[in-house]
Amino acid sequence: MDYYRVLGLDPKLQLDLNELQQLFYARSRQLHPDRFARAEASVRDAALIESSLLNDAYRTLRDPLARAEYILKENGFDIGLQGTKDVPPELLEEVFDLNMALEELKAGDESARPQLSAARDNFEAMLAKSSAELDGLFAEYDQHPGPEPLKPIRALLNRRRYIQNLLRDVHGYLSN
Repeated sequence: MDYYRVLGLDPKLQLDLNELQQLFYARSRQLHPDRFARAEASVRDAALIESSLLNDAYRTLRDPLARAEYILKENGFDIGLQGTKDVPPELLEEVFDLNMALEELKAGDESARPQLSAARDNFEAMLAKSSAELDGLFAEYDQHPGPEPLKPIRALLNRRRYIQNLLRDVHGYLSN
């Protein structure tokens, strides 16, 4: 896994962010373009490519969700965008209620605002709960790496993405 290799880390989902940052800074100092200003063009180009990879690795690995998506992708899982038609079954009722409230608000019925606020709070709670669930799934993957522990992680990330889209829509309507 290139992102882990470039930072000298074992591929796992639970990382010490302070250690990650220290490794990034140390490696950044080694690869900084100023250190290669007088080197041959091929050496400068190689350092620039390695520095770019290092920056991408750090950006990805410091974010737990991006890190999980990276590991999923590296293990052959499709991490495409969550389609709006792909409603997780357990959210069908919430989505139906939300759509009804949005339609009422679009039609000028301001009495739907409290329902949208409640939906926002509910979706935010769902995201918080899913973050806790991810922590447990990350620990399980780190103890037993492989494709099986990644399946529930992928499903939960898809669910989170769908909830985030709903939350974005609710915020959009509530801010108008």
